[in-house]
Amino acid sequence: MIIMHIDATQQQITTAVARVEDNGLRAHLIQGEERTVIGVVGDGRKIFKDQFLHLPGVDRVIPISHPYKLASREFIPENSLFPLDGVNVGDNGIVMIAGPCSVESRTQLLETAYAVREAGAHALRGGAYKPRTSPYSFQGLGEAGLEMLAEAREATGMPIVTEIMAPEHVPLLTRYADVLQVGARNMQNYALLNAVGESQHPVLLKRSMMASIDELLMAAEYILSHGNRRVMLCERGIRTFETATRNTTDINAIPVLKSLTHLPVLLDPSHSTGHWEYVTAVARAGIAAGADGLIVEVHVNPSEAKSDGGQSLKPERYAELVSQVRAVSEAVGRSLAPVPLTAASSVGTGES
Repeated sequence: MIIMHIDATQQQITTAVARVEDNGLRAHLIQGEERTVIGVVGDGRKIFKDQFLHLPGVDRVIPISHPYKLASREFIPENSLFPLDGVNVGDNGIVMIAGPCSVESRTQLLETAYAVREAGAHALRGGAYKPRTSPYSFQGLGEAGLEMLAEAREATGMPIVTEIMAPEHVPLLTRYADVLQVGARNMQNYALLNAVGESQHPVLLKRSMMASIDELLMAAEYILSHGNRRVMLCERGIRTFETATRNTTDINAIPVLKSLTHLPVLLDPSHSTGHWEYVTAVARAGIAAGADGLIVEVHVNPSEAKSDGGQSLKPERYAELVSQVRAVSEAVGRSLAPVPLTAASSVGTGES
């Protein structure tokens, strides 16, 4: 990490960047209010910092100890804010994302969308393409599901979060989705990580059930290395010997990630428990631990859901979750992010 002097000129910054690139490395500029920081990314083991330290305009050179550089809080000490339709994920306000696991029909989606918006959700989740353990399970409606999500966004004002499964889907999904979700099963699909990084589209990256925290941050590094800084991380449970729940919620991961990275950190209490009865309790714990937001599965009729009905909350239960999360957030000196007025005013104006 090359720290430039406060009074460094643009020419001096350009010269330092050129020296970085001459060594076969990549330079990532962070323009602060007072000074410029150049992040040097690549295999720099044979590069001596003296060749940068003596360049005009350079104040100091600081090595970053972690294998992930751009995701490291050493590189960017302050929290990175993820703008999402009028709110900032990663700020003091907690952001709520909710909706069905899968888009099943227009009626199901719109009813759920209106309900979660009225309860206080900021964004709508819903899968049009679904990676399933069994090839015989419901795989999603594809582009027809994306069109329904776009209609729900128009009706409620909520931005759309939906899962992407393959690099070739990037052009299609970026036409419809506000945030591309890289699911747990694809966390180390490096071709997909490179593709969503190159797209410059906002990304929600979920931790694999078998991944360490360092592996999650290295996966984020792939996306960040393409200059795509709009990345959120999501803890959604890890696989352990315990079978009472679908996964084991790694609450530890939330404060650990907040100490290691500047990226926003969300919790998915639905996948981490697999049982709707435990979702609200784990959501409360996640907010108390410092999560920047929650992504929760909600379905108007969970018993008829085509995927993950057992972990989906009914709308009235989701409204109670929001109420309890608000109380916990206030107890720890935080609050729920306000719902943008333009979106809030659209609730109930469309067909349900």
